[in-house]
Amino acid sequence: MSSEAKKPAKHLDPRKQSILRAVVNDYVETAEPVGSKALLARHSLGVSSATVRNEMAELEEMGYLEQPHTSAGRVPSDKGYRAYVDEIEEPMTLSPAETRKIREEIGEGLSEIRELIGRAAKSLSEQTNFTSLVLTPTYGESRLRQVKLLMIEPGKALVIVVLSAGVVRDRLIHIPDLLDNEQLSSLAETLEKALAGKKLHDITLLAVTDAGKSEPIPDSLLNQLLFETYIAIKQAENIDLYIEGQHRLLKQPEFADVDKAHRYLDTMSKEGVVAGYLSEMPDTEVTKEDKMPAYVVRIGQEIALKGMEDCSFISSSYRIGDNICGKIAVVGPRRMMYSKIISDVSFVNYTLNKMIRRWETRGEAVEEEKHES
Repeated sequence: MSSEAKKPAKHLDPRKQSILRAVVNDYVETAEPVGSKALLARHSLGVSSATVRNEMAELEEMGYLEQPHTSAGRVPSDKGYRAYVDEIEEPMTLSPAETRKIREEIGEGLSEIRELIGRAAKSLSEQTNFTSLVLTPTYGESRLRQVKLLMIEPGKALVIVVLSAGVVRDRLIHIPDLLDNEQLSSLAETLEKALAGKKLHDITLLAVTDAGKSEPIPDSLLNQLLFETYIAIKQAENIDLYIEGQHRLLKQPEFADVDKAHRYLDTMSKEGVVAGYLSEMPDTEVTKEDKMPAYVVRIGQEIALKGMEDCSFISSSYRIGDNICGKIAVVGPRRMMYSKIISDVSFVNYTLNKMIRRWETRGEAVEEEKHES
């Protein structure tokens, strides 16, 4: 369920609620404005045509429906979609074939966590046929586990940083030609002994310099190498945004309008803006039990991103360790099967969380073996 307070449509009696629900369902399916005759033909509402027309007119006056200028039918407004979504108690149950496919796509050949996150983004986009977004956590609270320095060729080395969250980052750096692989390995071992277990937030250039100053390397060479290594460690804090299926929304009827399509694509191209917005979405509860994660739904004008007025945003949180939180989301048209898409987001997130916990458990076992040996 959404972590944001539900806002039930207090002024809607049961009949208006059932008619609004029918209008939303029909519009989601057909992408055509819904008229009273079509509504009666498709649904057993138990009332006359005149009553349906009157109720739809009242729903329009109350702001739940809108009437396009070129049509006698009506379409849901943001307020109408919000009332519809807030009425969902239990999202749709995915089929065994769907859940099996998602598990296989994300978890087959358990890999490094960043690869798992990328797989989750791809699986969610394919499952929903919409655009998926997965934001990695900020790793400042994660602890440094390992530092490796590997010579690639004279003048170039690879810094590999392994975090307690199971995340591996690497960065190619330029180093003085006079340094050799043995010196790099010795320095990496010294830094790891001094810094392992520290939070990334707490690792400063001074801490790195103090840790490595005892190495028998000329100061002019050592200082450059320590600075490059420090930058590589701090860059491990950076967040990444995975976006899959930007093109998929262009297949939806709403985005046949060139202006709408352009605004949407322009917004999605600004990855920093999108990542910032997603990071500010409320954190939802992540349980370690066999329960689906909570979710947040934002519709149309509720989305504080220019160019997303015709979209809906469904997001959920995943967790690495106890304190590190990332976001997973779907961007689709307002006209979507909310119950189904919510289930897709929740199950992909549930699977991702499960795979991450399995990875963490495996990492803890490796660490125990190292200490025992």
